[in-house]
Amino acid sequence: MVDLFCDHVLVKNNKDQDELDTEREIVLRLQNRILMLFFACAESETCQQFAPTLHDFFKKLTDEFYVERSAQLVLLYISLDQSEEQLENFLKELPKKSLFLAYDDPYRRELEAMFHVEELPTVVVLRPDCSVLIPNAVEEIIRLGPDCYQNWHEAAELIDRNFLITEDFQDKSMRSFSDPVRRLKYKVEDEKKKNKDKKQACTDDREAEANDKDDGRSLW
Repeated sequence: MVDLFCDHVLVKNNKDQDELDTEREIVLRLQNRILMLFFACAESETCQQFAPTLHDFFKKLTDEFYVERSAQLVLLYISLDQSEEQLENFLKELPKKSLFLAYDDPYRRELEAMFHVEELPTVVVLRPDCSVLIPNAVEEIIRLGPDCYQNWHEAAELIDRNFLITEDFQDKSMRSFSDPVRRLKYKVEDEKKKNKDKKQACTDDREAEANDKDDGRSLW
């Protein structure tokens, strides 16, 4: 994943449009994550209609209001706009946590050719090793919403599952939160019982040995 962008500048879609222009910054942002390459342009009515759906999809998987921990997911906008002004306007429809390539970066068109983008919008979903997981996930995102991330996560074989949708979190029995405590309690109690049994066994052995000595003396 990192190799795909290590020689390029990724820009944050925030107010200051901060740049990720070092390999270390790019590694920290992309490593062990699923990457969504969003190819679109402001002039396309279909792209305009899809943008709110994608915004909601990404937000529900990465915003702490909806999840306990953010999904291992990165959204990168690959603009195919005809002007920088169009790009800037379309960025307003995208999440603040998303990234994009600058308008004057020719790599935008290289990526378009590399992933054989033939229609807009297109969302190419990549595994951490840069292999294509889904050539175009637009229909899946529209149909399944955030639920489809679970399938992506498992198929991509990410190292750690690190998100929990709030609804699932609320549905879990409160007993689950006490499981580690209860396991520790039972472990401690088991240890105490084992130690008690050992002490009792030692006491029994000493008493038996004393009785044997007494029996021996009685013979004389």
